[in-house]
Amino acid sequence: MNRAFPQVTIVGAGNVGATTAQLLLLKEIANVVMIDVASGIAEGKALDLMHMRGNEHFGPTIVGSNDYQDTAASDLVIITAGIPRKPGMTREDLIDTNAAIVRSVLEQALPASPEACYLFVTNPLDVITNLAIKLVDVSVNRLIGMGGVLDSARFTNAIAAETGASPKDIEAMVIGAHGEAMVPLPSLATVKGEALLDVVDGEALLRIMQATVQGGASVVRLLETGSAFYAPASSIASMAEAILGNTKALLSSCSRLQGEYGINGVSLCVPTVLGSEGVCRIEELPLSSEELHQLQASAEQVKEQLARIN
Repeated sequence: MNRAFPQVTIVGAGNVGATTAQLLLLKEIANVVMIDVASGIAEGKALDLMHMRGNEHFGPTIVGSNDYQDTAASDLVIITAGIPRKPGMTREDLIDTNAAIVRSVLEQALPASPEACYLFVTNPLDVITNLAIKLVDVSVNRLIGMGGVLDSARFTNAIAAETGASPKDIEAMVIGAHGEAMVPLPSLATVKGEALLDVVDGEALLRIMQATVQGGASVVRLLETGSAFYAPASSIASMAEAILGNTKALLSSCSRLQGEYGINGVSLCVPTVLGSEGVCRIEELPLSSEELHQLQASAEQVKEQLARIN
């Protein structure tokens, strides 16, 4: 591998994992080792991606494997392994199966890369991120979940669809659990520097909120046999770029709260400054009383789900 680039391990060579690998290579963010339990899948997709180099001319490289020894000394481990949602399922329906998968992954990945940051994508990701903190003796700053970046991207897209504005001109963030308990923040969103609440009427705002909260379920319903992967992979790549590049970008990430927003001892999607050590700090935004109440209720829901894991 070209050691001019950081090394990322992606666990899971399904749609999310493979698309994430493609973006990391095309954006020249990192070398990639892609791991999958199914023999040949990671290797075949890695070889296919390497064949792109002749056209795309990117510098990083990728290898596929089913041996965690090949992932040694990774700077970032991205865990996408797990069963996806099917129509009619919630993210919470996946808890027991995916919790067992992530336990197994950590048992193998952590000895190979003890100093890495770990980014959890497996659903329900808030619960999985909290579970990981219970399972391993690793600084909580290095155990992060992806969810808020994706929800914020869907929020931004919904605003763009209603207003006709370019996403480049929109500032919008979603916090809270990645699911029905997410908390979009319309009071802080802006369109071309103007407050969203001054740009759209009540009916348009309702459509925006519904499109945001139901975004993932809408994709699942249409696909019928799988769940979203393009937007999740893009969200993962954004977080990887912030961590590996130490950019200190402010992204809604599933981070450990220790008193912020009146919440303690639970990881939840909140505005997080990401850098080489993982979570650098959590920003406390000026939430309305209703938004704060929703965020705290979201934290309680995550705690309840975590308590139900077998």
